[in-house]
Amino acid sequence: MNEEDHFPSPETSDKQGLVYIGGPLTPERVLSAYQQGIFPWYSPGTPVLWWSPNPRLIMRPQNFKVSRSLAKSLRKPWRFTIDQAFKEVIINCATTAERVDNTWITPEMMSTYIKLHEMGFAHSFEVWQQERLVGGLYGLSLGRAFFGESMFHLETDASKIAFFYLCETMRAWQFEFIDCQLPTPHLMSLGAQVMHRQEFLRLLEKNLNNSDKLNLWPLD
Repeated sequence: MNEEDHFPSPETSDKQGLVYIGGPLTPERVLSAYQQGIFPWYSPGTPVLWWSPNPRLIMRPQNFKVSRSLAKSLRKPWRFTIDQAFKEVIINCATTAERVDNTWITPEMMSTYIKLHEMGFAHSFEVWQQERLVGGLYGLSLGRAFFGESMFHLETDASKIAFFYLCETMRAWQFEFIDCQLPTPHLMSLGAQVMHRQEFLRLLEKNLNNSDKLNLWPLD
């Protein structure tokens, strides 16, 4: 690990979970941060802020809850793909109507995660109606952990369906958990659970080094 990629312990964070301010947003530094239970999240025009909140929200892939309304939506003729439209997914996550004026997905963030995708670490899950991209999400994969970053929808339930598709894939590939970062009522209604940071860090360490799933991701 390069010296600039080292972060203070997450236990030194403030009450909101802020661990560190500043430094470059290189792919290598982002990977190092995730391995330490830390992620970048900041607004345009500010230094890069690095977070490790307590509590942390995770989803066990097998715990996804399908409501009656979502079950009805799942019966529609969606088409699902992985890593077929990464750039389009991250652009949509940054520019959908509810986020365009308050996005944390800056051009620098986009560039870094596109590089991480090219390196084989960042991945996207896409939902289509025929040839139209209508929903999706992206995140990072390390060991047997997937770190969700953002999702979007252009049709009702399309982001939930992308998340369901992610959970089904992670369950089939025997991933242990999906990091959802911050607790939200929406994700908790889908089955995500709150976890103390120390427990999360232990779970993370246990699953980081199991990288035998890398060859399951589709090749471009």
